[in-house]
Amino acid sequence: MTALQDQLDEITANTRHLVQAERLAVGERAVSDLFASGIEDRILPVGDLAPDFVLNDATGRPVRSQDMLALGPLVLKFFRGRWCSYCVTELEAWRDLYGTLRERNALMVAIGPQTERQSDFMSGQHGLPFPVLSDRANLLAEKFGLVYTVPEYMRTYYQSILVNIPFINGEPSWTLPIPATYVIAKDRLVLFAEAHADFRVRPEPEEALAAAFVHHGH
Repeated sequence: MTALQDQLDEITANTRHLVQAERLAVGERAVSDLFASGIEDRILPVGDLAPDFVLNDATGRPVRSQDMLALGPLVLKFFRGRWCSYCVTELEAWRDLYGTLRERNALMVAIGPQTERQSDFMSGQHGLPFPVLSDRANLLAEKFGLVYTVPEYMRTYYQSILVNIPFINGEPSWTLPIPATYVIAKDRLVLFAEAHADFRVRPEPEEALAAAFVHHGH
């Protein structure tokens, strides 16, 4: 299986061929500004307790973290939206590992700020076997320390590539989460936490799974 990061690096390389330099520079600036804000140092860390949550899945049905944690450890995959090819590629990598995850009694949800309708499109298009939950206005992502407001210069860029974030998210705040992977034990203890200001970098799913299973084996 090709490592997830290799697949993501290929998207980056292709983008560099296709996108004009001045547009690429806007994206680079946004990443470095976000990194400089210190957001990575403020995420909910390993060893803390994760907050409980109730969020709607793509069909509008409420999904409760307590119900899932009663069954086993839980992987939370915070993503930006179905418009982000890196997020979609990452969710497909998790889709392909989902059987392994379930064999070991772990569960998983993807969490993003997009509307239920957008999640429904995405789940269908990419055959995602786990719930995709709508975190309206990023209220849950905020509790994990993942949220930032898209700067003005980046809003213009997104609009130029037809990514209308207020429409996709169904609210006007222009906030997004930095993509993050969490593994939570049945007692809500955070076993694995990784988030990057650079949206092109994601942990390998196997690393996160290892954290869930080592703990679960005790």
